[in-house]
Amino acid sequence: MDEKVRIAGAQMEPMLLNKEGNIKKCLEWIQRAAKEGARLIVFPECALTGYMFSSLDEALPLCESIPGPSTNKIIDVCRKLHVYIVIGLLEIDNDECYNAAALLGPEGLIGKHRKLHLPYLGIDRFLKKENNLPLTVYNTEIGNIGMGICYDLMFAEHSRVLALKGADLLVFPSNWPEIRRCYTDYIAPTRAIENHVFCIAVNRVGIERGTKFFGGSVIAHFDSVKGVQLTQGKPYEEDIIYADIIPAEARRKHLVVIPGEHEVNFINDRKPQFYSRICQE
Repeated sequence: MDEKVRIAGAQMEPMLLNKEGNIKKCLEWIQRAAKEGARLIVFPECALTGYMFSSLDEALPLCESIPGPSTNKIIDVCRKLHVYIVIGLLEIDNDECYNAAALLGPEGLIGKHRKLHLPYLGIDRFLKKENNLPLTVYNTEIGNIGMGICYDLMFAEHSRVLALKGADLLVFPSNWPEIRRCYTDYIAPTRAIENHVFCIAVNRVGIERGTKFFGGSVIAHFDSVKGVQLTQGKPYEEDIIYADIIPAEARRKHLVVIPGEHEVNFINDRKPQFYSRICQE
């Protein structure tokens, strides 16, 4: 059955080094979005910790395992409200710190993603470049969800692999400074169109150690006729954005404009035998 799902982007301002305050705000915003009927609520990158750390030593006290104390608190709310959450945090695993996003739901921890592509900015300056988690699509009752974090959006291969693995929805918690406005205005909608999937990119707001974040979070549709940007967050203000999507629509890759005259399929029409250069180092 083609069921409609309401998704939400919680465009908040995390406070650096204030995990307790951030988790409290997140729990309050989950309640707000759930009252509006949201089944999936997405928070920004590093929503629990802030991002602009000056060293790894400064960040380590805020790192935690997944699942851990903060994610367990959110899971309790997921069970109570029957919602799903994607939230950014710093993960500790075998004494290594990762910029991570957790997918949580009524059943507990569903999956996690560790940021693959690390820019020279904020906490990412101090993290290992290697990542030991494969790109994964998580099958849930609200659709098939694939995740990236912030800079991952700029690498088309990342989104394409998730689409090939069956993602209906690409989710990108983010911390984009104001000079990266094109990411939400153009890149996120492009990833939706080229992969025939829905895409939600949730950016933070506020000023952290001199870096200004612009918000502008977006939920994008793959059909330009219906309007690529279903909704977009306010610039420079905390906001919650909503959109109703039908995940099953993303599985119908064969687009028929005029039967027998104008038909396309962005997946089947690929020519992988010509793309090998992309996979060379």
